[in-house]
Amino acid sequence: MHNPAPVVVVLHGGTPPAEMTRIQPHAELRYATADQLPEALPGADVLFVWDFRTEALPRAWPAADQLTWIHTATAGVDHLLTPDVLDSAVTITNSRGVFDQPMAEYVLACVLTFAKDLHTTLRQQDRLHWQHRVTERIAGRSALIIGTGPIGRAIAAQLTAAGMHVTAAGRSARDDDPDFGTVHASADLPSYIGEHDYIVLAAPLTEQTTGLLDAAVLSRCAPTARIINVGRGELVVEADLIDALRTSTIAGAALDVFDTEPLPTDSPLWQLPNVLVSPHMSGDTTGWIDELLDLFLANLRSYRHGQTLHNTVNKQRGYVSGTEH
Repeated sequence: MHNPAPVVVVLHGGTPPAEMTRIQPHAELRYATADQLPEALPGADVLFVWDFRTEALPRAWPAADQLTWIHTATAGVDHLLTPDVLDSAVTITNSRGVFDQPMAEYVLACVLTFAKDLHTTLRQQDRLHWQHRVTERIAGRSALIIGTGPIGRAIAAQLTAAGMHVTAAGRSARDDDPDFGTVHASADLPSYIGEHDYIVLAAPLTEQTTGLLDAAVLSRCAPTARIINVGRGELVVEADLIDALRTSTIAGAALDVFDTEPLPTDSPLWQLPNVLVSPHMSGDTTGWIDELLDLFLANLRSYRHGQTLHNTVNKQRGYVSGTEH
């Protein structure tokens, strides 16, 4: 069965990528900002969410009179799981697979930056200041990856190849995971987080993971530990993290995601010398837009032929069905 060209609404933040024209031969395309979404949704079959921080769905939802599929150009889907969407029969798919390796490379880069003190080197270079220092090895150091989905597994492969000892935290404990070996239960995080040199956050944002690293958990970290967050800002209680950094409860943090984005200019995180701030870019590499569109167009072909969609999200769990976290 081959269905007629569906109506696809692209929700964007102001300027949709020029590459979106690749969709035009396969669908009737409508562009909409958050304010325009209620007017664009009537009669639409598909919503392609390019604006990953959008909060437009609740207000626009009554206009979604024909919608059967929502696709997001992100791995995380927390921004889409509104009560109306959860109660509906609308299928959600994500862009799992596009960001795995780039984000793993970013995490390795952060580990090396801390170990080799590269952030200090750059600051000293800016000041024309020569200061010899001794740095650390990463081989033999331990990393705890919180989140056992595809991104977490790609990170594990990268860090393991660099000689690090990697374990994970997920929904359920197990000792025979093919990529991590040992997976601890996230609920028991305070009991083992102190054993690790690097704590990497790569979990989806769910009710269970929101605020996972708070003052109580951070207080159990080793004072030499560094935290790397490539998941969602809300996985960490930001005020507690700032306190932990200021008081040397932990040694540093590399943050690619934040509670508020862009990060406000008055945030203390900008000025702390043991913090690396990047503007939510860990997964964005040359050619990423075309990769995202390749994935969407493959699913669009399946949609038009009545076939099962790839990367279908379990809406109750908040991630792709069959993926353990």
